[in-house]
Amino acid sequence: MQTTFDLTPDHDTAPAAGFVPTRAHARATLEAFVPQAGKAYAGRRNFDLGPGRHQHVSCLSPYLRLRLLTEAEVVKATLGAHSFSTSEKFVQEVFWRTYFKGWLEHRPAVWTSYIEDVARLRDDASQGGLKKAVEEATTGRTGIDCFDAWTRELTQTGYLHNHARMWYASIWIFTLNLPWQLGADFFLTHLLDGDPASNTLSWRWVGGLHTKGKHYLARASNINKFTEGRFNPGYRLANSETPSLDEDESFDITPLEMPRPVPASADCGLLLTMEDCYPESLTGLPALKTLALADAVGTDRNIQLDDKVKTFRAGALDDLAERAESHFEKPAQRLSLEGSAQPLIDWAKQNNIDTIVTPFVPQGPVLDRLDGMRQSLREAGLTLAMHKRDYDQLSWPHAKKGFFGMKKKIPDIVRDLSLA
Repeated sequence: MQTTFDLTPDHDTAPAAGFVPTRAHARATLEAFVPQAGKAYAGRRNFDLGPGRHQHVSCLSPYLRLRLLTEAEVVKATLGAHSFSTSEKFVQEVFWRTYFKGWLEHRPAVWTSYIEDVARLRDDASQGGLKKAVEEATTGRTGIDCFDAWTRELTQTGYLHNHARMWYASIWIFTLNLPWQLGADFFLTHLLDGDPASNTLSWRWVGGLHTKGKHYLARASNINKFTEGRFNPGYRLANSETPSLDEDESFDITPLEMPRPVPASADCGLLLTMEDCYPESLTGLPALKTLALADAVGTDRNIQLDDKVKTFRAGALDDLAERAESHFEKPAQRLSLEGSAQPLIDWAKQNNIDTIVTPFVPQGPVLDRLDGMRQSLREAGLTLAMHKRDYDQLSWPHAKKGFFGMKKKIPDIVRDLSLA
C-alpha cells in the first residue's frame, strides 16, 4: 500500500514501546532519520526484516498520523539535507499520504460507505463460515506462515512494515477471499498510525477499487526476496489470473470545503483534537479567549481500538495540552466528544464565545462526531470554523484522480511553501 510510512524503534523491543507520543520525541526521530532519507532509503525501504529490524525506514508515521509532526516540516527537513532527486522516493511517500487525505476529502462518501459496510459485515462475521475464517486470520491461524507472523506482529506491536501491509492485504483479499472492509477494520483497530484515508484507500488500492481494475497480487518470490528468505509461501497465494475486486457504487467528486474567514468581531475559542497536535505552528488564527481539548481516546465510535492505540493517543493528548497551554498562555479545558454537543455548548457559554475554531478535521471518526453536533451548535448560536493549513490548501486540490496528478505538482508545492 502506498500509504503510511514504515516505522520501528531502533532496538529489539516491541515497536509500541519505542514510540513515545510527544512532539519532542517525534522531532528527535525525524532528525535521526533525515541522513538516511536519500539513497539509503530508496535502496532498502522495501525490505521487511522482521520485528525490531526495520532500521531502513523512517519511524515517523504515528507522529504524522496525529500531526505531532507535519508533512511540511518532514519534507523541509529532508530537502535541507538532500537534493530533491536524491530524496525523491521518500518525499513521494510523504505525498502519497497527502494524496490519500485529499482524495478522500473529495469523496467523503467513500468513508461513509466503508463504515456502513464494516457494520454490516461484522454482523455477517458473527456466525457461520465467515466467522471462522475471520477468526483464523485475525489470530494468526491460517497456516500461511508469513501472514500469520504479520498478524502476530501487528497485534503485539501496533506496527507492520509498509511492504508487509501490501502483501497482507493482498493475501486477505485474494487468497483467503475475505471482505477487504474487515481487513481494513482490523488494521485500524491495531495500527498506531491507523489513518482513515491512508488505510481505507490503501486497502481499496490493493483490491483494485481505487484504480479500477488494477490490483496488487502478492507473489511468493517477492515476499521471499524482500524478507531475505524469512518466508516462502509458494503455491498458497492467489495466481496471476485472479481478477480484481469490483463494486457497483460510484463516488462523485465533492468540491473541497473552503475555509471562511472568522469575523474580526467574533469571540473565539480554540478546540484542539487529535487530528492536529501541533497547534503552535498554526498561522492566521484569530484572537482567542479560551482553549479546549477534545477527548482523543473516545472519538472512534465505529472503530474498536486496541489498548496500545488508545494509550498512544492519550499520551499525545497530554503532550498537546502541556504545549498548547504554554504557547497560548491559557488553560485548556478537557471535553469529551462522546454523546451530545452539550459539553462544547457549556464550554462556549462559560467563556462567552460565539465561534469555535478548530484545526481542520479531515474525514474520519472525529469529523463524524463533530458533524453530528453541528445542528445543536447552530441552535445554541455557535459557529464551528475549521482552520486549514497552507500545506493542505495547496496539495489537496491535486488529489482528484490518480497520484500522478499530485506527483507532477510536488516541485511546485515545495517551491510555494518554501520547503527547499
